[in-house]
Amino acid sequence: MPIGRFVADFLCAEAKLIVEIDGSQHAESRHDQERDAELKVRGFRVLRFWNDDVLKELDAVCDTIIAYVRDESLQPWR
Repeated sequence: MPIGRFVADFLCAEAKLIVEIDGSQHAESRHDQERDAELKVRGFRVLRFWNDDVLKELDAVCDTIIAYVRDESLQPWR
């Protein structure tokens, strides 16, 4: 989903929540940190999951996304 000069993997516009599914190349990525900071200034929360988490723990990932959509006070942990 295009958002300004960025492309998000998934976006829930109503909750202003972006969901990113990351591989290991995103570990401690300065580019991702700068991108997330700019999106936060625009009012978005960026929730990131590792590929392995999505593949192995899909129900938990979905439950987490739903919780973040329902509660806008929750902030991403990474």
